[in-house]
Amino acid sequence: MKANVSADFIYIQWKEEYRHVLESLPDKQIYMLFSGGKDSSMAMDLILRAAKEFRFDFEAHAAAFPVHRYTDKEKDKIGSYWSKRGKNIIWHKTKETDEYIYNAANPCLLCQDLRKKMLKNILTSSTQDWNNLVLIAGYSLWDIVSYSIEHLISNIFSTPDNHTDVEKNKRFLETAQRFYPLMKMKEGYTIFRPVIKFNNDEIQKIVSEKDIPTLSIPCRFENLRPKKNMEKYFDKMGTEFNYNQVFDFARKSLGLPCISSYTSINRKEYLRNFF
Repeated sequence: MKANVSADFIYIQWKEEYRHVLESLPDKQIYMLFSGGKDSSMAMDLILRAAKEFRFDFEAHAAAFPVHRYTDKEKDKIGSYWSKRGKNIIWHKTKETDEYIYNAANPCLLCQDLRKKMLKNILTSSTQDWNNLVLIAGYSLWDIVSYSIEHLISNIFSTPDNHTDVEKNKRFLETAQRFYPLMKMKEGYTIFRPVIKFNNDEIQKIVSEKDIPTLSIPCRFENLRPKKNMEKYFDKMGTEFNYNQVFDFARKSLGLPCISSYTSINRKEYLRNFF
């Protein structure tokens, strides 16, 4: 899909591809996991439009961490926009401050771990029927391309190291499940990634055309994340990717685990170590 088409055309094409998913959503308990970034903002736009057309409702939850990114001003700016479109963001705070991650050897890993704990607490306290639950996350095509390159460099091309190989393989196992747009887990709940096939220019098209506000305060640790550095390179080179080609390469050359490797994982382990 090219970015020179309108946001409405992007929505129509996306809606037809996922019609079978969208038609199944009425009466489901749906949680949109929102960050305020461009990817989750596009996902929010698509899901909000689909909710009106396919007659389902959902909640939008945001973990406001690290704290320096989620100032009251930022949350008010973003929350006000979505409220005017009929959806209130539920912002979740943590007792931890940014000091919790400042001196960590890997602050990004610690931050992700904290956000997973927040998600687990949200779901544990509010989910009425796990068989009826749908979790929506805003991962994009650029995300999974970055994961592929990270795996190539760290796991395949690098010199074997018994001290780090276990963690590297664990990292790939975690990120590889994000290649799948839809996963129906063995305990009944569903994972849906509605923007996984979109390039950054298509996402920017939606955000710009709809004048959607996104987080404007960069994370102080973003340069430590391989994905962020690769995305800067993709953007500079004007690179576009094709989801089917990326998926096929990951399956044939990277050993992408089959979807059943994830759907068979018990709920507590998946939400704590993978999602």
